[in-house]
Amino acid sequence: MKKLLLAACILGLTACASTDKTEAPIGPEPVPTSIALGEMSNEQASYALYNTLVKSNYLVDKIGANRIAIQFGDQEFVLEVSRNQDGIDRILANRFYAVHPQLHGSQELLLAIGSLNQKLNFAKFLVRENGAVIQVQSSMTFVNGFELEELRRFMLWTDEGLRQVGDSFPERSQELIKPLPIMQHPTSE
Repeated sequence: MKKLLLAACILGLTACASTDKTEAPIGPEPVPTSIALGEMSNEQASYALYNTLVKSNYLVDKIGANRIAIQFGDQEFVLEVSRNQDGIDRILANRFYAVHPQLHGSQELLLAIGSLNQKLNFAKFLVRENGAVIQVQSSMTFVNGFELEELRRFMLWTDEGLRQVGDSFPERSQELIKPLPIMQHPTSE
């Protein structure tokens, strides 16, 4: 009995001695609301943006040294950080669309893209890969950093502009021009 009491006292003293009062509180890490990119290179800034988006619960995938795929609602964007020491820093948001083979390199496609570029100022429309792909690129400017809410609203604005462009085309065009999936989502089998 004495041995048991002595063991209990020793364990009690050991437990008190090992308790560290400087421990960090246990709990989730706070969700970031902004990102500071300071003097980072494009690649470093892209990595910082990727990590910030992950911590903010966005579904993202690093698809290149300076490219991040992000799921935004039903759509996917490819974000690129573009730092410029002598000019404006930007986040480029890209969307890609596959073009039906019957429209590849057609005069109608080129005229439609040219018309969009003349009439609209929220994005630049480009024909890639001999007319097989349409790239749409919009940009958000920033100085050294930005609030994540700014990025969210920018993507919302770009998405809404593209929705309106899509609605302005004949219904059949949605069968001929479709968004290209960027992110590879696991499938359940």
